[in-house]
Formats: sequence, C-alpha cells, structure tokens
Amino acid sequence: MRSAVVLICLFFCGKLFAGDPDPFEDFAIYGETPVDDRYEENKGRLFFGDVELGFIVTTGNTNTSSAKLKSNLMQDVSNWRNQLKFDSLVKKENENESSLSAARYFTSLQSNYLLNESNSSLFLYGDYEYDKFSGIEKQASFATGYGWRFLEGKKNTIDLDIGPGLNYQETESKQSNLGYLVRLALQWERIVSKRTRFNQDISAEHSLSGLNSRIKSETSLVSQISGALSLKFSYLYRYNTMPEVGKRHYDAETSATFVFSFN
Repeated sequence: MRSAVVLICLFFCGKLFAGDPDPFEDFAIYGETPVDDRYEENKGRLFFGDVELGFIVTTGNTNTSSAKLKSNLMQDVSNWRNQLKFDSLVKKENENESSLSAARYFTSLQSNYLLNESNSSLFLYGDYEYDKFSGIEKQASFATGYGWRFLEGKKNTIDLDIGPGLNYQETESKQSNLGYLVRLALQWERIVSKRTRFNQDISAEHSLSGLNSRIKSETSLVSQISGALSLKFSYLYRYNTMPEVGKRHYDAETSATFVFSFN
C-alpha cells in the first residue's frame, strides 16, 4: 500500500514539474470552491468546514465494532486564518466481554497571520494526541514559524510550513519528557475531476533533544456524492522513531468515511 501511494505521488509530481501535458486537463473544476474562496465567502461566520463519520460492526467468528469521527473546522478573522482539526478512532473486541483494542484521539489548532507579501504567512501551531496502545500515551507539541504557498495553479495548491517548537511526551509507564523540535508540514490538493479531489498531507516533527520524533502522512481521495455529502477514501500512516519496548514503529489505517461539508 505504501508503495502504491509513493508511485501515485511520483506520477503526479513528474507531470507537474516536467512540463508534460496535464493528464486531467480536460476535466472540469471540482464542485466546491477553492479553500481561499471559502474563507472569503464565510467571513463573519463562526466556523465552516467538514465532518467525517465511519462505523463498522462485524459478527460471527469475529465480533468487533469500530467508529471513526473526524472534523476540519476553519475560521477567518481579519488577517488571521484559523484551522481546528479533530480525529478519533475507537475499536472494541466483543468476545467474552467488551474490551478496547484501539483508542486514539488527536486535536490540533493552527493560526496563520497573512503577511503583505503574496502567499506568505506566520503561523502558530499546537496539538495534543492520546493513544492508549502506542506506547507513547500522550504527546503535545507547539510550534511557530513561516508558511509559504509553494505552488498555486488551476488544479494544484501546495502549502509548506516550517518552524521550531516544543514537544511534551508521556509514556504508558508515566515517564514524561520535554524537548525542542523542528516542525515541517506539507499540504497538497489536486483537483482530479468535477466531483473528485486528491489530498496529500505530511507532517514531520524532528526532536532536537534526543526524544521521539514522529511522521504523519494522510493520502485521501474525496468524491462528491450529492450536494454537501461526499465519500472519502484515505490511508493514514503514523511513524514514531522511539516506541516503547514491544511496540512497533508505525501504525497504518485505511478507511472509507462519509463527509458532510457545511458553509
């Protein structure tokens, strides 16, 4: 699966920067307005964005139930653009008695102050993650730095953020550490067709204090079903450089969820 994701990214990047004709040039613009236009259209509103929901139940030889809830809320206030994200996954193994086999909650807030320069901003970023079964039970990060819209075209936008920050980590054995980090994040949106868009989000936090460093990548394809309702297929990959003994370095999650957008 990871190999397929890499090949897809290389294919699109090669078409973008090698000067070859755009393979999707004949397709229409995606049904929703661009993110920047959504900010302009929703000035004065408290929040706008989208919410995802997925739920799976299996019975028979294996009895499990899992639920996924995710939201992406945005706000525009003068020169500030704010983005609040929430992501959760809960899974239960229903055998002799109900027991959690996965429980993860992640929330982040980023505020960008738009500069007079075109496509540039200063950002403040903070997040908190609770993962009961990863070994690193709690993590919190804060970073500030420079944001830049690296590419803006008819079908593609690429945003880059880079800056220093702080990181707090607490393991299942209740050992806690505080250190310095450098954060690098990339967001790429590709318009595929009238009703479909491709997104690639990657963030890397490298510890400067010898603590755990982490990488998070989400590859997704969103297809509009009707009006504000869409279907999203995504692959989420999370990597920790220093997991607890007996824990793996990575977690991967493939999901299909319904997305409801509101303005």
